Amino acid sequence: MAHTGEQTIKNQLVSALTGAGDCYISGQYLAEIAGCSRTAIWKHIDALRKEGYEIEAVKKKGYRIVPRKDRLTEADILIGLETEFIGKSIHAYESVPTTQTIASELAAKGAVNGTIVISEEQTEGKGRLRRVWHSPHQGGIWMSLIVKPDIPPYHAPRLTLLTAVAAVLAIRETGVNAGIKWPNDVLVNGRKIAGILTELHAESDRIHSVIIGIGINVNQQPEDFIDEIKSLATSLAIEKGIRLDRVAFLQRFLVHFEKLYQQFLKKGFLPIKREWETYSVTIGKKVTAKTAQKTITGYASGINEDGILVVRDEAAKDHLIYSGDITIHHE
Repeated sequence: MAHTGEQTIKNQLVSALTGAGDCYISGQYLAEIAGCSRTAIWKHIDALRKEGYEIEAVKKKGYRIVPRKDRLTEADILIGLETEFIGKSIHAYESVPTTQTIASELAAKGAVNGTIVISEEQTEGKGRLRRVWHSPHQGGIWMSLIVKPDIPPYHAPRLTLLTAVAAVLAIRETGVNAGIKWPNDVLVNGRKIAGILTELHAESDRIHSVIIGIGINVNQQPEDFIDEIKSLATSLAIEKGIRLDRVAFLQRFLVHFEKLYQQFLKKGFLPIKREWETYSVTIGKKVTAKTAQKTITGYASGINEDGILVVRDEAAKDHLIYSGDITIHHE
């Protein structure tokens, strides 16, 4: 573990190098801002390289960070990440069966609040109701986020809706007009672009951790989707016609999530509920809700204070839909 002084110097170097973009910074200047010798700078640069930072050194020019190559590495995600605690601890992989399993194991071992597990590929990605979530290599963002909120366990489902709002805000910043289909799908022009799966680890009265699985289609092309979902799925690259910087997009998502999460803990669910309803593509629409017990057709009138969907049938009776599949009727 680095000493506090060494960590401070490392942070100063990373900040200076990332702030310089493609420009080189002299060793002398780095030594001055860090308050150490040029020899010490060389040692710190070497330590940063071992951590995964690609740093180029050119005689008489100095140092610069090599522009990233669309890789979701710990170093790339941390450079320029503007959060206080979400995403500050990162476990990055090339390929895993599913990030949810790894995150659950890490949470059980005491992983810090805000830890993320991310992989370039998932071979056994899961969606709701044990469905497969297609997670091709370097196509999107496949991650699990560990949070430890001090809220009653029965309030945990609200975090699914909060995460959907964060995803929509990040997607809309790219110029793509996304909306939310209850409970956990983010859609663009009726096609799925993101999904959320929340798992609760708790006792009857206390949450140990909530593991939020997030899959966002970023750079897939139509041919990257398996035949069964080609007509149902889309990606940011398909919608915009260009590939996106996945790291920059992920960083914005993490910023939005942290802001909403802190707001939720301070002010409760109501502000999140209002924002969710603003982006909902379900509210006000005629829907058919299939639950384990029954099938109900009616109009989605809103969500209650726990994020449960309210469907009003033809007899003007309200039904609370805790979980299930929703089909939206396009009249």
